Amino acid sequence: MARIAVQVEDFDLARELAALTVGNTRIGGVGSFIGVVRDSAGSRRLRALTLEHYPRMTERAIGGIVAQAEQRWELLGCTVIHRIGALHPGDNIVLVLAAAPHRHAALAATTFLIDWLKTKAPFWKKESFIDGTERWVDSRDTDDHAAARWLA
Repeated sequence: MARIAVQVEDFDLARELAALTVGNTRIGGVGSFIGVVRDSAGSRRLRALTLEHYPRMTERAIGGIVAQAEQRWELLGCTVIHRIGALHPGDNIVLVLAAAPHRHAALAATTFLIDWLKTKAPFWKKESFIDGTERWVDSRDTDDHAAARWLA
C-alpha cells in the first residue's frame, strides 16, 4: 500500500511513520529519507526555493516510480510526500518511507525512490536569492549518475 502526496503543507514524520507501520507486524525495517532545503548557492544566500508542478502528471509519475520499487523489492508499504510552493532553508521538502520484512529491501527501496524522484518526477525549481536575483535549477549530472545505477 502506497501513500503519495504532493502538498504545500509540511509533513509530520511521526504521524506518517505510524500510519505506515501501526498494526503491520510483518515489517522488519523501515528505510527513511527526509530532504531539507539547504542554502548552498555559493556566495549568494538563498531566500527561497519555489517548486512548481503539473498536479496529475506529477502524481502519476511518482506512482510509476513507486510501482517500480514495489516490483523490485518486497515492500509492505511506502510513503512519498513532496512539498511544493515557496520553501526556505531548513524547511522539509521531501519524505520517503519504505517498509519491508527486512532492512536491505527497505533501505534499497528508499534509495531507489529518492534517486528516481530527483530525476524522473516532473518538478520545476526556482531559486530566489537574498540579493534579489533568481534562477531556474538545472538537473545535475550527479543525480543522473545516481539514478542510472538502477538501470543495470
